[in-house]
Amino acid sequence: MPDLLIELFSEEIPARMQRRAAEDLQKLVTNGLVEAGLTYAHAAAFSTPRRLTLALEGMLAASPAVTEERKGPKADAPEKAIEGFLRGTGLTRDQLEERETPKGSILFAKIEKPGRPAADIVAEVLEQTIRNFPWPKSMRWGAGALKWVRPLHAILALITTEEGAEVVPLNVDGITAGNTTFGHRFLAPDAITVTGFEDYAAKLSKAFVVLNPADRAETIWNDATNLAFAQGLEVVEDQALLAEVSGLVEYPVTLMGTIADDFLDLPPEVLQTSMREHQKFFSVKNPKTGRIEKFITVANRTTADNGATILAGNEKVLSARLADAKFFWENDLRVAKSDMNTWVQALENVTFHNKLGTQAELIERMAVLARELAPMVGADPDEAETAARLAKADLSSEMVYEFPDLQGLMGSYYARAAGHSDAVAHAAKEHYAPLGPSDDVPTAPVSVAVALAEKIDKLTGFWAIDEKPTGSKDPFALRRAALGVIRTLVENDINLAIERTLWSSEARITESIGDLYNMREEAAQKRFEDETDLKISEVQNPMDEALANVTVTTDIPMPRHEVVSFLHDRLKVYLKDQGVRHDIIDACIAMEGNDDLTLLVKRAKALSETLSTDDGENLIQGFKRANNILTQAEEADGVEYSYGADVKYAETDEERALFAALDTAEAQITPAMQTQDFTTAMAAMATLRGPIDAFFEAVQVNSDNGTVRRNRLNLLSRIRQICISVADLTKIEG
Repeated sequence: MPDLLIELFSEEIPARMQRRAAEDLQKLVTNGLVEAGLTYAHAAAFSTPRRLTLALEGMLAASPAVTEERKGPKADAPEKAIEGFLRGTGLTRDQLEERETPKGSILFAKIEKPGRPAADIVAEVLEQTIRNFPWPKSMRWGAGALKWVRPLHAILALITTEEGAEVVPLNVDGITAGNTTFGHRFLAPDAITVTGFEDYAAKLSKAFVVLNPADRAETIWNDATNLAFAQGLEVVEDQALLAEVSGLVEYPVTLMGTIADDFLDLPPEVLQTSMREHQKFFSVKNPKTGRIEKFITVANRTTADNGATILAGNEKVLSARLADAKFFWENDLRVAKSDMNTWVQALENVTFHNKLGTQAELIERMAVLARELAPMVGADPDEAETAARLAKADLSSEMVYEFPDLQGLMGSYYARAAGHSDAVAHAAKEHYAPLGPSDDVPTAPVSVAVALAEKIDKLTGFWAIDEKPTGSKDPFALRRAALGVIRTLVENDINLAIERTLWSSEARITESIGDLYNMREEAAQKRFEDETDLKISEVQNPMDEALANVTVTTDIPMPRHEVVSFLHDRLKVYLKDQGVRHDIIDACIAMEGNDDLTLLVKRAKALSETLSTDDGENLIQGFKRANNILTQAEEADGVEYSYGADVKYAETDEERALFAALDTAEAQITPAMQTQDFTTAMAAMATLRGPIDAFFEAVQVNSDNGTVRRNRLNLLSRIRQICISVADLTKIEG
């Protein structure tokens, strides 16, 4: 069977676009071929800075002949209808077949579509692919209409069989497909004639072109680590930079250069960021000291002087870059040692959000909230407040202005230089964390307090101004902030009534959003007073427990209630990734105290483990049967069977056994729930499975004896009450 080789040869393709472009080439070509009936056995796509390559093995030599049958109008239909059908099929009247059907005599057409040679199909598909290629950005050049990411110079399109190679007949805006490609721009620039993929790959290799980007990346990393190891050093791993650099060269030559002594005392993160962002250099550190001492650069060619000239030029440019970084660092240190509050005051002129005030106002809210949170997370309130006030100070520094990715990290250096404690310095670095689902959460108490304050303020504030995530849009990263709150609380095993904290955060937000917040607040307060007969003015502390535990129902929902719901939604995603079903989470959210996210997670995991056992799964069926019978009886009788079950009215051993089992389970569940030992409570609940099953097998609940019937219904009520005290099992599916 034939093989197909395609290469699109152009000027340098941006490294960030190469991988996606190779995938798009494979997808567009293979989809087009398959739709035309041309199947294949295997496909592989490759990219270098100057070429996109696609190789197909085991392709059909031609598309198969196809017979298509079409149903037409009735045989006695108007002549115009029949003529229209004939035009659509390309047949004559005598070529149609007339068949009797339940709806009368119908005309049918059989259309024979002969197979087409592979070369013709490939030419059509490839031309459509080139003309409609989905580049993020493209350009036109010369007088032609063709668009490509960079000027397209040549097309290689070759079908290879045992008999030989055939060039696909294709011309796109004057670029005619052929069987030639080109080697390395400097080391082997001449044209190369190829006969198939193996010949193509071998000749490119001899012409100093490494076709596979994975091979280039492996070569770069192996050579870099070997160079560093030979001098007792280590290369700082950077997968994103490795992927980018492997897209900048066709023939990687790895060189190690030296950083001038003047710059070795700069923070390693500054050196690494400057070299990565400006020069695409890998950092090389001394494992004994942690200092960045050298760099790795990747050239695109070999030279007679083994790269000495290249290194000299790179070192000269790097010194100029690092001189700027050193200037920023020294200036920033002078400010930090003098008074970091100078930077905080400068943030009074920097807008956080036009409806939420300045960065300085955000910092003030964070400081107040961090102080309130400190005792709840085991932090010193004074340190937490200080850390919150300084955590974002480095946003005014020259270094962060130049390298925004270093925000927080530079703040930790400056805080130490200013004489603050390690806890304050760590908080500056860690309060943004976690930035992703796999990032570590802060664990130091002061860092936890500041991180929670920052994220809770963000959630409350943007909800208050009605800037919520919608669909896939989340411009202010509120989903990430919510997940950060959840992970920080859960992974540090912190019990926090989040709604009370949100109430306090709302109080801070009031000053930032003015009338909008006040309108919502007044509506909620009026409803609160109507429902509780308690005047807001009588509540001395906005975090008063009596107030915080009241759910205010109003047509204008308060931000804190919406934020709690949003946190619950994100918690479902968080727990789903850990194998906890959504209905189990719903069963736990329905319980009192559901704004303590840590307890909620513990309850959900314990319930999930219980329901994964046979006893737990069968208990749900018994509970639902009891609940259904009880609900139907209460609706029919118009009464609530919620107390009064007495063992003296039991008529069977199974009834008496169920009474005893309920007493035993309740004696274990009640103290376990009080101490939040959900595992013990769930295990005790699961022991009810056997007695409940036996009860339903032996006993008819709706007895003819009214007293016995009421007693049994009240017994079912005990089952419901005991199980519901652990989790709302009515939410469990199945």
